[in-house]
Order: sequence, then structure tokens, then C-alpha cells
Amino acid sequence: MFISEAFAQAAGGPGGENLLMQFLPFILIIAVFYFLMIRPQQKRVKEHKAMVAALRRGDNVITSGGIVAKVSKVIDDNEVELEIASDVKVKVIRSTISTVVGKPAPANDAAEKK
Repeated sequence: MFISEAFAQAAGGPGGENLLMQFLPFILIIAVFYFLMIRPQQKRVKEHKAMVAALRRGDNVITSGGIVAKVSKVIDDNEVELEIASDVKVKVIRSTISTVVGKPAPANDAAEKK
């Protein structure tokens, strides 16, 4: 009479199915984060590295600071010389180039199209 029914019941053992159901939401959240955030970011980083590695003399670029310039010289794997105005050249680190706008049209082709 003094023992309540809650204490009289047998305690449940560690169930494998119950443990899996407890961790399932965490596993799903990690999977969603991977496919929606981490994987696309890795893809963008890979594309940026390929774009920066393919820089050539004459490419028009935009730096991460917003400067629009033309590649005048590729110095080495880490540095590029940009011409931001006539006779104004600066050295920048390749990774600071955010976008390659493209090569300018050759002067002969532009004159023929008019």
C-alpha cells in the first residue's frame, strides 16, 4: 500500500531503437546543413580557385575592394599586377580578385562591327 504504482513498474532497459530515435533529429539537421550550406560553399571556393588560377594578361577583373582593373602582368602564383588607370599599376594578391569580367574585345574587331 505504501509503494506507488510508478515504483512498482519494471524499469525499461536501454533500447537500441529508442536511442536511435533520440539521435535521429540531430543526424537529420547535420545532413541538411551539409547539403544546403557546406557543400555549395565548397563548390564556390573550388570555382573561385580555378578562376583565379586561369588569370591571364589582358583580363578585366574586379577586386574584392571594388576596383575595376586590367591584368597587366602575372607575377607569380600569389601576385598579379593590375592597371587601374593609364600608367597606374598596383600589385595585388590573386585571392583578392573576386570576379573576372572577361577579356576586352580586340580593337580591330570593335572597329569592324561599327
